[in-house]
Amino acid sequence: MFSSSVFAFQTIQKDTSYTVNSSYKKYKKHFPNIEIPKPQCYENVNEIYDEVYKQIDERKLHLDAFVNTDSLLKPAVVMVHGGGWKSGDKLHMKPMAQFIASKGYACFALEYRLSDEAQYPEGIYDIKEAIQYIKSNATRFRIDTTKVAILGTSSGAQMATLVGATNNNSNFEAETDYSTSTSVQAIVNLDGVIAFVHPKSSEGKMAAWWLGGTSKEKPEIWKQASALTHIDENTPPTLFISSQYERFQAGREEMIEIMNKHNIYSQVENFPESPHTFWLFNPWYKDTVNYITTFLDKTFKKKHK
Repeated sequence: MFSSSVFAFQTIQKDTSYTVNSSYKKYKKHFPNIEIPKPQCYENVNEIYDEVYKQIDERKLHLDAFVNTDSLLKPAVVMVHGGGWKSGDKLHMKPMAQFIASKGYACFALEYRLSDEAQYPEGIYDIKEAIQYIKSNATRFRIDTTKVAILGTSSGAQMATLVGATNNNSNFEAETDYSTSTSVQAIVNLDGVIAFVHPKSSEGKMAAWWLGGTSKEKPEIWKQASALTHIDENTPPTLFISSQYERFQAGREEMIEIMNKHNIYSQVENFPESPHTFWLFNPWYKDTVNYITTFLDKTFKKKHK
């Protein structure tokens, strides 16, 4: 069992440096035609906000659920927002969650502990326990627990890929009251680093803060937190959608090479001229959600050989 250091509950001033609007202002000068997609209300989607999935002393962690109203069991999509492990909000995922849910899925946008509150691996534990909570409530959400995808954006994509690459790995399971599996059957990575120490990667202060030290100070942690370390025959089919910035693709080629050896399906889509946060803005948002739903349909409706 990974030794974890759970931070005592305290009031943490939330870092709001990364928002949709701040990203819009950052990229507007370089991409003057970008637009923020507006949330949509779909008649076939039920929306549930701020449901508590985990409590640590007085600290409550919430999720937002967007569930297709079809009576048939449906695949679930667990969604992890970005923000450098330090900022961001589950509401960033709302338009995407609404759209994907309208296509026959149940989407769950997660709140998890950010690095100012709890450093690695606590956020990973949060995500895995959210998966357990969602599966434990499968009847209420009308989901098929054998068809669960995890989707992340930026740092959230790094975390999501690590979660998917460590399916039922006991070293990454926090103690929990649930006996339910944390495994997922598909990964969607939107511009998330696969390997922290890599020729394409650049060491950042936010990664060092989340991982409890620099790569020189904590080399084993940097390696362990890299999804590439864990890619093997158990890795689920994976969709990569990338911006023009190569540093967010660190480890992708190596991951695909390993997956190919095990005949595991992977798909790569690139936006050559786009901001890092392309999924937040049109014109890239429309293509992004279509890539995602097409990949999920293929993955959950037929086996890849």
